[in-house]
This record gives sequence, structure tokens and C-alpha cells, in this order.
Amino acid sequence: MRHSQLFAALAILTACASAPAQNYPNKPIRIIVPLAAGGTGDVLGRLAADTLAAAFNQQVVVDNRPGANGIIGTDLVAKATPDGYTLASASTGNVVINPALFGSKLPFNAERDLVPITQIATGTSVVITHPSFGPKTIPELIALAKAKPGAINYASSGIGSAVHLGTALFETMAGIHMTHVVYKGSTPGRVAVLASEADLMFDGLLPTLPLIKAGKLKALGVTSIKRSSVMPDVPAISETLPGYSADTWYGLFAPRGTPQDVIVKVHAAMAKALASADTRAKLLAQGAEPAGNTPAEFAAFIKAENAKWGKVVRDSGAKPD
Repeated sequence: MRHSQLFAALAILTACASAPAQNYPNKPIRIIVPLAAGGTGDVLGRLAADTLAAAFNQQVVVDNRPGANGIIGTDLVAKATPDGYTLASASTGNVVINPALFGSKLPFNAERDLVPITQIATGTSVVITHPSFGPKTIPELIALAKAKPGAINYASSGIGSAVHLGTALFETMAGIHMTHVVYKGSTPGRVAVLASEADLMFDGLLPTLPLIKAGKLKALGVTSIKRSSVMPDVPAISETLPGYSADTWYGLFAPRGTPQDVIVKVHAAMAKALASADTRAKLLAQGAEPAGNTPAEFAAFIKAENAKWGKVVRDSGAKPD
């Protein structure tokens, strides 16, 4: 092959390699949410879809794929064609807790198969009880639990769920033992607390806020490291147990092998929206703290989360159902 032909061939290859990013997106994008519709993860997934649709002037479809603790939906993205047209709006449970809980039994390796794009937001949880429940503060709850080990029962959405492990971390740090009662999701658990069937639950602030404001539930403390601007009168658990933090974060991911230029383009659109006053106000009003970090920052954060929640899983003795 002559030099001129070689250079021409290289030019064509280079153009082909960069074409996907330059033309991206030229067809609809699908964001898989490995959670049921209506929850915090779904709300944030739809925010991401609306953001990208507006930025790219392209249709972005949200595809809810709940089931198997979020494994089904996450696996779909991990095995999707890495062209930027299939993304995941996934949470702590999907990316960090499931690997710690299931290990090699998972059909994918989250650290290897998913590329972090950006953290969308952090969703604060709150300790909810029925108004008739005795303790009115976190210190009072801890005192009762110490006086009567196992007498207090708490609801969760499943063994190894973020709800379960956030409570397990609380028990470990407080030096107490409560009885774990598993329900088929956060909503049934919340209903159990409303009916005084369960004493308490570490539940998402977004779905419980209306019930708390209506006086149907009592809030003892929030799981964020600081008080929530939505409920500034409710103390953070960390005020009693320094260092406690068990928020659930949500982020955008792509399959391994997705072109870097595509990652950069999607990140730029999300970061711009998450920095806007309008988007931030909407998220904060729902008890979610906006993020928008870089892919590298998000990857480093996930690494630290893997270490933290891996230890909680081991200490709790949690095993998959």
C-alpha cells in the first residue's frame, strides 16, 4: 500500500471512530431504571430523561425494569451495546449493595461493566414512626432499644436493601438490637408503620414527606450527615451518632466500552441542568440533594461507598433471599 493510500485509510478510520460521538444522538435514547415507577429513583430517572431530551432535541424514553432487587434492569445495561443509546439511572443498592450482597452470583460486575457518568442526586431517608409510638427522638429510641433488646421491630423492603442496611448501620453504631420485619417493598412497609403494625422504618423522605406534614407519621431523624432543608426541625441522626450517614444516591451510568466523547457529552448536559437554580430548587423541595460531579469524582465516590457498605453487609450477616 502506498503512503498516500495508507494515510487516506487512517483518515477514514479516524473519522469513523469519532463519528458516533459527533453525530450522537441521532436516534432515541433509552434510560433503564431498575426500580418500580413512582419512587425516588424513578423520579430522578425521568429528570435525567427530560434533561437529555431538551439538551439533545431527541426522544429519551424511561424504561422501568424492576425485579430481583434491581439486578434485572442493571444487567440489561451492563450487557447493552456500548453506543450511548442505553443508559442506566441506578442507585446505591444496584451498584454497590448488590455486589456486596451477591458477589460472584451477579450476572455482571458493576465496577467493570458500568461506566459512571455523574451522580444525579442524593435522597435523604427519615426514621418514621406512628404518632403513638413512645420515643419522640433518636436518643429516646436508642434508650428504649437498649432497655428492651429486640422489643422494637422495624420494617424494610427486603434483606440487604438500602432500608435494611441503613438500619443495620444505625444498630451497630448505637449498640442496639431491633427486630427486622421484611415487607414486599417500601410502600407495604410504610403502610405497616401507618397501621402501627411495625414500630418504625428508615424510609425515603420524598414519599413520606406528605404523610409527615399531615401528621400521619412522626419523624425522629434524617439519615443525611446534616439536617434537611425540607425539614430543618428534624435532627440528623449524626447529631446523636457522629459520622452516621445512610443516604441513597442515584446516578447515571453507561455500559463499559461507551465512547469517551459520548460520556463527556452526556455528562455536560446533566451537569449544566443540575447546576441550574430551577433544577436545584425542584430537587431540594423533594428532599433530594443535587450532585452533578465528574465521571472521575463519581467513580472515586463509588469506590469509597463499596468499602463502606461492603463492611455493613458483612457485619450485618445479610444474605440474599
